[in-house]
Amino acid sequence: MGTKGLRTAAKVSLDIPAAEQPCLHNRWHPDVPSAGTIANNEVVKIECVDWTGGQIGNNDSADDVKNVDLTKIHYLTGPFDIETAEPGDVLVVEIQDVQPFQDQPWGFTGVFEKANGGGFLDELYPKAAKAIWDFEGIFCSSRHIPGVRFAGLIHPGILGCAPSPEILAEWNRREGELITAHSHLDRDVALPPNPTNVHAGSANASLKEKIGKEGARTVPGRPEHGGNCDIKNLSRGSKVYLPVHVKGAKFSVGDLHFSQGDGEISFCGAIEMAGVITIKFSVMKGGMAQLGMKSPIYVPGPVEPQFGPGRYIYFEGFSVDEHGKQHYMDATVAYRQTSLRVIEYLRRYGYDDYQIYLLLSCAPVQGHVAGIVDIPNACTTMGLPIDIFDFDISPDKPAKKMDMGACAKASS
Repeated sequence: MGTKGLRTAAKVSLDIPAAEQPCLHNRWHPDVPSAGTIANNEVVKIECVDWTGGQIGNNDSADDVKNVDLTKIHYLTGPFDIETAEPGDVLVVEIQDVQPFQDQPWGFTGVFEKANGGGFLDELYPKAAKAIWDFEGIFCSSRHIPGVRFAGLIHPGILGCAPSPEILAEWNRREGELITAHSHLDRDVALPPNPTNVHAGSANASLKEKIGKEGARTVPGRPEHGGNCDIKNLSRGSKVYLPVHVKGAKFSVGDLHFSQGDGEISFCGAIEMAGVITIKFSVMKGGMAQLGMKSPIYVPGPVEPQFGPGRYIYFEGFSVDEHGKQHYMDATVAYRQTSLRVIEYLRRYGYDDYQIYLLLSCAPVQGHVAGIVDIPNACTTMGLPIDIFDFDISPDKPAKKMDMGACAKASS
């Protein structure tokens, strides 16, 4: 007697525009219509498009990254009503599997232009670039970054429950204050609600208009619900504990990654992909009070690429920037300097800076805050796995410069 297969709670199409699919949405709002109901303790499969909704192609030009429309992102699958979930509960999300679609076994990593969101190092690398990664089972490699192959720590970049109206208003208040306070800067510090290209699932015209005016953008993670946290170790076997703020929880997921480094230092820096995630949902009644919860917590799963003892090179960075300016205990400045030390190191083998920038965003590098008390310098580190390269990058081996080609670049 055969066993019953898992139910697919939502299916997507790679041939239909994301904005025309009723099980997708790209704003956080409590009134986005439900895409379906999932029972407490049920295991389901959920299909997801890539975070841009198919704007990036498998080609050798980064013009699509340069011209990506960021008012359309992120396309999330959901929201789903979880039976018995009420405000004050905790939704326990167990990630059982994540896989790319069999008929799209590739993903992409990109660097946006500074004018279109940029990235962690956009002042030094302001132009758009891209690498395509081909999937070979659990491994990936790229024609745009030769000499590298590694196993992916596959995971969702975004998962979270819907905000209540009160929480949504708080998000918009505090982020609006930040935007006003930093209006003198030549960059976005937060993204306010924007009705342009809003997609609200199956919402009618008037509800869609309301969600466009009020809905929170999906770009940042937020303490009340998680969202876009891009945690590379939140992979298969992980359990995530999410606060519930509305009836049914209204859970959404998307932005699937084949691999990512700690920090995802480029704005489009993971290996982004479309695929299917398998999740078990369970409700912890009264869980927010029981756990004293103010933001999500998670327990990592048992699956992680294994590199033996001594198989990482760690690079240090401090809160003294590339211009020699001293910053006070600034871990962001320190991690930027850490990243630049790795770029300088790998440049000796023939890679150009954009190839390394892309690689550090998506390879399983380990980022750590090493010191946060020794005034005036915060110290951060990045561990680079030696064994992802098919040549020896050990510090005690002479560096040999090779022809490493180039990543995809945007036309000028």
